[in-house]
Amino acid sequence: MEKGKEHGATLRFGLVGAGRIGQTYAEAFRGTPNAALTAIVDTNEAAATAMAKQEGCKVWSSYLDLAESHAVDAVVIATPPAYHGQIAIDFLKRGIPVLCEKPVSFNVETAREIRRTSREQGVLFTMASKFRYVEDVIKARRIVGSGILGDIVLFENTFMSFVDMSRRWNADSRVSGGGVLIDNGTHSVDIMRYFIGPLSMIHAVEGPAIQGLTVDETVHVNARAEQGAIGRMDLSWSINKQSDDYIAIYGSKGTLRVGWKASLYKQAGNSNWVQFGNGYDKVQAFRSQIMNFSGAIQGVEQLLIDANDAIASVEVIQAGYESLKHDSWTPVRSDEPIAAAA
Repeated sequence: MEKGKEHGATLRFGLVGAGRIGQTYAEAFRGTPNAALTAIVDTNEAAATAMAKQEGCKVWSSYLDLAESHAVDAVVIATPPAYHGQIAIDFLKRGIPVLCEKPVSFNVETAREIRRTSREQGVLFTMASKFRYVEDVIKARRIVGSGILGDIVLFENTFMSFVDMSRRWNADSRVSGGGVLIDNGTHSVDIMRYFIGPLSMIHAVEGPAIQGLTVDETVHVNARAEQGAIGRMDLSWSINKQSDDYIAIYGSKGTLRVGWKASLYKQAGNSNWVQFGNGYDKVQAFRSQIMNFSGAIQGVEQLLIDANDAIASVEVIQAGYESLKHDSWTPVRSDEPIAAAA
């Protein structure tokens, strides 16, 4: 194990990207044990300087300079997706573990090249997907795994709220790869796979362009898992779908709901709901993500999201865009068998 990476040592993290997501990472690092934010890189020098002053970090002129310096033990990539691939590969080739924001790429070939580089170099790579680290989501997975809800038949996920995207890079396909399907949908795909396993088929339907964007604003997705369960995703930047829950799981013996403020389940034949969680905490999710990655680097934890999961998300989203184009059920094509997350 490299010096500074032993269990109990504080890992030095670099952050590439000082935008909205980068700000959340900075906040999460403040309360994360055994991990410290020590370096910031951003093409916006003013944003990087402001964050560095706030967090007590050093500003680097470029991510390559940081990678070459070996001044960090790991890096978080929080840039727009168009830049993820090259940045991740450059750090991996220099032996620096990478936590990359979702989606790892909007190009399957690039995503697979990242995984290939990680394997060849023997350096850890993971995709950031915050909802997998929400305490209520992890508890829900345990409840589903216990069998008390029976066989899972239907998984539903809703991420629909109005956000003005007219001036945000997420709606610029040149850097984002698409619209709400690749943006919010990558989260949806990852948590759907977390609960019902690998997806084999997908059918996506696009709604009206309310904001007049050149990318998809509202998308409804149906999916089928290899193991037989079905899934639904409702995604939108242009309408609010008022709901206390963002995940609903229907099993042969009960129902479970993961909510923004509370999470509950109810078994068939019982009129009482059992509360098992207190809702969504964004900073907690980011902090747990950093802690899991740090633990994996130090050899004391397994990654909750491995490189195969990251590639699978890209493959499903690509199939989703093919489905939008042809208005048909589309198979999810993988270059190797992808096992469900443990």
